[in-house]
Amino acid sequence: MSVEVVSLKNVNKTFTIKKQKSLKDRLVGGRKGKLQDETFAAVEDLSLSISLGESVGLVGPNGSGKSTLLKIIGGILAADTGSVQTRGRIAALLELGAGFHPDLSGRENVFLNASMLGLTRAETLSHFSDIVEFSGIDEFIDTQVKFYSSGMYVRLAFSVAVHVDPDILLVDEVLAVGDVPFQTKCMQKIRQFRDDGRTIILVSHSPGQVADVCDRAIVLERGRLVEDSTPMVALGRLRRDYQQVMAAEAVEDTSRVSSHRGEITRTYLTDSLSSRHDADFQVVMPPGSDLHVHCEVTFPEPVPDWSLNVSIESTHLGTSVIEADTNETLGWNLPSQPGTLPFIFTFPNLQLGEGDYCVRLILRDEEGIALDRLPQAGYFAVRGPRHVIGPVYSEPRIDYPADA
Repeated sequence: MSVEVVSLKNVNKTFTIKKQKSLKDRLVGGRKGKLQDETFAAVEDLSLSISLGESVGLVGPNGSGKSTLLKIIGGILAADTGSVQTRGRIAALLELGAGFHPDLSGRENVFLNASMLGLTRAETLSHFSDIVEFSGIDEFIDTQVKFYSSGMYVRLAFSVAVHVDPDILLVDEVLAVGDVPFQTKCMQKIRQFRDDGRTIILVSHSPGQVADVCDRAIVLERGRLVEDSTPMVALGRLRRDYQQVMAAEAVEDTSRVSSHRGEITRTYLTDSLSSRHDADFQVVMPPGSDLHVHCEVTFPEPVPDWSLNVSIESTHLGTSVIEADTNETLGWNLPSQPGTLPFIFTFPNLQLGEGDYCVRLILRDEEGIALDRLPQAGYFAVRGPRHVIGPVYSEPRIDYPADA
């Protein structure tokens, strides 16, 4: 039976946006000035529960209410209406330097921060050397933190948070400030927390980070919960929402002008079984299928040694999983005469894991300068037996040697 450590029921949080910004506005607006204030619902009628040992990612566009929700769970903000219940010690790594006093040294702030998280002085002393060692700023521990860099702030704050033995760890995007070695160190510590059965709630704009650490992801939009599922499903929903926004902006954007030397004039996808040629048709194929990228490129004049870069991007990870270039990786010599050239670019036996994918095309001239780009040339989905999780498909097996 799972133990519920976070429970939110019908939670609402509204902020008032002040429109008056100057004394002139106040004098001119008079009593009517109050009517210029607007309210903003950061969290709206939100209910969710999180069990002991769950690693949950909060994702969504900027302004969707992720950080506000995390602060409500951590007790930093009070909900206007609804109930919020938590169980266990909470360590929150939210805003850069939150809980630090700029005029105190790093050493003093360790004790201050730890006391705010519920540790006694004796308990803090027992953890102090580990905190300093993990942070890697031992030579600056007696320096006032107002002289720290943003990376040093994060190092010390994260180190305190993970060494106070929390039951629930709240992390809000601040790891993006640290350098790569420290980010790696932090993620290893978060994975250790997860493996120890502690509860983690992570706000991140990195799909790969959420997919790596979390076993559940929640998508927020305008303060509302719109998806609560596995990271693959939730991140796929978020990515599709982003793509719809970008597609709408692309329709309105009149600044994109293809080079007069060359243009990608048509593209669509098929697999080993599909034969439809309309651009709106989405291919759904099993792992191991052939993916055909049908293209037409048009050259008003001869372009020698032109090339086409074709990449496949995982929509829930937001990263390229395979890429090929007709010049750099394949060494093909393509026809250079003017006119419209139709061709089919094929990825045979494409062993992709279950998920949603996007094809990106870049047409370049002989000097590698882009003549045209199609960041969303087509979409396709891979569906099949979920023997593995991730963008690469495999069928693992286990063997028992005869002498075992």
